[in-house]
Amino acid sequence: MNRLVDATSPYLLQHADNPVDWWPWSDEAFAEAKRRDVPVLISVGYAACHWCHVMAHESFENAQVGALMNDNFVSIKVDREERPDVDAVYMTATQAMTGQGGWPMTVFATPDGTPFFCGTYFPRTNFVQLLQSVATAWREQREAVLGQGAAVVEAIGGAQAVGGPTAPLDAPLLDAAAAKLASEYDATNGGFGGAPKFPPHMNLLFLLRHHQRTGDPGSLEITRHTAEAMARGGIYDQLAGGFARYSVDAHWTVPHFEKMLYDNALLLRVYTQLWRLTGDPLARRVARDTARFLSDELHRPGQGFASALDADTDGVEGLTYAWTPAQLVEALGEEDGRFAADLFTVTDEGTFEHGMSVLRLARDVDDAAPEVRARWQQVVGRLLAARDTRPQPALDDKVVAAWNGLAITALAEFQQVAAVYASPQDEDANLMDGVTIVADGAMRQAAEHLATVHLVDGRLRRVSRNGKVGEPAGVLEDYGCVAEAFCALHQLTGEGRWLALAGELLDTALAHFAAPGGAFYDTADDAERLVARPADPTDNATPSGRSALIAGLVAYSALSGETRYREAAEAALGTVAPIVGKHPRFTGYAAMVGEALLSGPYEIAVATDDPAGDPLVAAAHRHAPPGAVVVAGRPDQPGVPLLADRPLVQGRSAAYVCRGFVCQRPVTSVEDLVAELG
Repeated sequence: MNRLVDATSPYLLQHADNPVDWWPWSDEAFAEAKRRDVPVLISVGYAACHWCHVMAHESFENAQVGALMNDNFVSIKVDREERPDVDAVYMTATQAMTGQGGWPMTVFATPDGTPFFCGTYFPRTNFVQLLQSVATAWREQREAVLGQGAAVVEAIGGAQAVGGPTAPLDAPLLDAAAAKLASEYDATNGGFGGAPKFPPHMNLLFLLRHHQRTGDPGSLEITRHTAEAMARGGIYDQLAGGFARYSVDAHWTVPHFEKMLYDNALLLRVYTQLWRLTGDPLARRVARDTARFLSDELHRPGQGFASALDADTDGVEGLTYAWTPAQLVEALGEEDGRFAADLFTVTDEGTFEHGMSVLRLARDVDDAAPEVRARWQQVVGRLLAARDTRPQPALDDKVVAAWNGLAITALAEFQQVAAVYASPQDEDANLMDGVTIVADGAMRQAAEHLATVHLVDGRLRRVSRNGKVGEPAGVLEDYGCVAEAFCALHQLTGEGRWLALAGELLDTALAHFAAPGGAFYDTADDAERLVARPADPTDNATPSGRSALIAGLVAYSALSGETRYREAAEAALGTVAPIVGKHPRFTGYAAMVGEALLSGPYEIAVATDDPAGDPLVAAAHRHAPPGAVVVAGRPDQPGVPLLADRPLVQGRSAAYVCRGFVCQRPVTSVEDLVAELG
């Protein structure tokens, strides 16, 4: 029976025609397992996952394997991006049993959902043997199986516990976190650790704010060097913009080719803030082209942003992106082909597979002579046109609330910085204008989509597809990321509606996700009961739900003037603080918000009749301290608390600067404003 045909998940739809009698995650599936007295096989993955595709082709598309699964199990297919709560619980079990995790994740469980055997990818021969062994053990060694399950559940419960030690996230702790990151920094290649190497976007956002607060040159240099190494490496698409998920090596050469919305949103913030703080032309270009990638490649017209571009094209990883010297000559001609091969490090030996190379930028072209930059850009355009004739990777077009929140926040920050730094005299001024216009439209459509489609009866839903909202309830990261996004949009537009919506989401989160001691669970108190209630405080590929909510609480408190949200944020940060000093690589977003609280955060209101062109507004954005909120517009604008009772001064625009709800006198000159922000 095809039970997946109506799914909102592209990953589930990929499996709808398998010979496996798949069930979606549902009470009915577990009831069927209980009725048949068979174990449950839970297979977790996502649409852009390379090894998920491999296991599907080897095993789930095979009729004999399908028959073995159907005869002995109730098989449930789960999209980890659609059900992060389910994924979190069973990933904890997998890591407890095997010492590692990953996708595809393969879990065998009792009919009540208790896991008793876990693993990841299995080749077909091994998978068949495993299916046979588990089926035999269920029939002949039931007590041992149940005992194993009880032990796993106990381990999960301990790993997901709340109510542990707390500490204030103060300056010494954040200084220690920055120092530990510096000690783990790869000074040769940038980033942290070895292969595989992931973009450390949240750590870089923390280090940029740490540099702003302390003046530490090392934090800025780590960020600058890592940002340049990634942008010149194969992990960055040198033709169309956008970053791949990770590099399979330690020097950013060969990527795992999937492009995730959340990575690109967080990296857009890194390059935007690096551009703001330093004026670096490479950071400017990469921010612009990443914003263009989000708006052109991932935005769904009239909806939000799609989740990912696949790692594979027609089942072959990198087919769309890799080149040989001969292919460059074919696309560009002999002379420009040699120029491109030299510029992009395309060799006869190749840096990838089968003599192919992933494009890397071998030269610093952002500061090159105008004629070199012009030739480079012309070559890029022609290669991109040639690449567009190749087969293209599939798009996972579901809209995830949290990840769209990250994208909206990033694009709002990009718009603000572009408005301050872009100049009509820039050689690519028209391109920058075009990107900001398209990005603004995509950002606003995504926000409207979240507000009107994902918000159902006052509660967030996790996903939608083709304009139709899915059933999975929003988890904590959805509430935090979307609330932070609405706060960012409120600052950009001056519209009170977005701040009001952010407040409603935060109130819901405080009411339904709170845990003892200031912590938060990742699922609501009225959500589906799993074998454990997840409450992970660490940042991984995306901000943890707790970190995301803290960011939303801090921004909303600064914009609204309501102190109880700040108090909730400080209490929640206290539950993460013990981890920050010891494991800063997994608490970057929390540390970033901690820097904002330590800085103030500053609340900057500019009373003006010209928010788009007022020099005071530009100065506020250019010199904003870490985590500052900035609002500009007419005095006493409805729904904008920071502009309440903030008049013009003798008919002139005035900037009002507060820090932690303590305000300075209004100033009317750029010089005085910069002095107050310094």
